[in-house]
Amino acid sequence: MAVPTGTLHLAAAIDGDGQYQAPYYVELARLAEDGVLDFITLDDSFGPPGPGRGRLDALAVLARVAPATGRIGLVPTVTTTHTEPFHLSSSVATLDWVSRGRAGWRIEVSTTEAEARLVGRRPAAPTGELWAEAGEVADVVARLWDSWEDDAEIRDTATGRFIDRDKLHYVDFEGAHFTVRGPAIVPRPPQGHPVVAVAATDPVTWPTVARHADVAYIRATSPGEAGRIRDELRRRALAYGREPGALTVLAAVSVDLADGEGAPGNSPATGGAPQDPLTDTPGGPPLYRGGPVELAELITGWHTADAVDGFHITPVAPRHDLERFVNGTVALLQHRGLFRTFYPGATLRDHLGLSRPANRYALEREAVR
Repeated sequence: MAVPTGTLHLAAAIDGDGQYQAPYYVELARLAEDGVLDFITLDDSFGPPGPGRGRLDALAVLARVAPATGRIGLVPTVTTTHTEPFHLSSSVATLDWVSRGRAGWRIEVSTTEAEARLVGRRPAAPTGELWAEAGEVADVVARLWDSWEDDAEIRDTATGRFIDRDKLHYVDFEGAHFTVRGPAIVPRPPQGHPVVAVAATDPVTWPTVARHADVAYIRATSPGEAGRIRDELRRRALAYGREPGALTVLAAVSVDLADGEGAPGNSPATGGAPQDPLTDTPGGPPLYRGGPVELAELITGWHTADAVDGFHITPVAPRHDLERFVNGTVALLQHRGLFRTFYPGATLRDHLGLSRPANRYALEREAVR
């Protein structure tokens, strides 16, 4: 068997339908951290999840989780549609500060007329237009994070100067959908730029992924399919002048570990013959149903084939399946030496092997000297 050369990355969702108490999310986050996962995600949208149910704000929840954890990355979904980029940049930067450099955000758009009516600012727009707008948001948010240089705060009590004004910058962004002058009201985040993630399950998202994403989740049911999608995303990133290795591509998989340890898909109805380990599900990630050991085999096979950089796991039953994933699947991968047993650094960028971006305005200022 070929030996994979890249680092294996693992992440997990901690969504909870109808869960409104902080201990639920803290418990799952700590469990994921015990498994040394790169990051956890928490979904969000403007639409209600169902009749009679509500949803907590993902950014606020993970801000509460931050002080209860120490190393794991925190990646809430943030909808760019109907949202002011200035406020979005401040919220994600704040999460990075309170987590000491462990924040990211998953870009999402709001496509339905019902969601548009909830906000009341404008009607729904075509999906392609919304993702073009999302790309602009990602661009201006990064500029706002750079609008404070890292040493802009001087806190000189003798002179009463808090900020070096030469190191605070107007972004003066003018796009097709909005204009933002800046600067930000939150100092530059500890990571410089918190990690940007996109669920790249639809090609309409790929231009935004190629230009702005650090992490992409893809939808694939075989290593060959996954490898082709990853190659295409990295080819597009290269066309924008980015390093292909700057984009971490994860296979998105829902996991149901309620079954026994037998190989997934084996049943009396099939005469015990192995079936495809992943079942395609309309509108969602492929479904794995089986045991933790067999899931470790699937991950090992895809990693050995160099099809993806890792997996983003959505547990069907959050508490049960995440526990079996961490204590069964991840433990086996660690035993085989395929997954780390400790965090390589303090920030989410450290976990993903991403460098801290240089401040564009500091570079410009130095260039004219």
